Amino acid sequence: MILTDKEEESWGGLELLFGSVKIHEVDVPPPEGETKIRNNLLKERPEMFLKEKSVRPGVLVLINDCDWELCGMTEAVLEEKDSVVFISTLHGG
Repeated sequence: MILTDKEEESWGGLELLFGSVKIHEVDVPPPEGETKIRNNLLKERPEMFLKEKSVRPGVLVLINDCDWELCGMTEAVLEEKDSVVFISTLHGG
């Protein structure tokens, strides 16, 4: 996924991995988006969010309220002011 001047949100408990911050304004030229999230925004337990070069199964990714699988997943090209939302569908019990 290419991240550039966009808003990133985390819900469903994922915000805890990002320092309890739900919304991040990010300005990142491609192809640095993945590295920016991993190294600067993700504060703890990256294994709960990332698996190899993508998000873990159980993390729903929406690009402008559309499932990222319909947008090309990691090949999706984001435009200025696009919104990306990460929602955890996994809950402990």
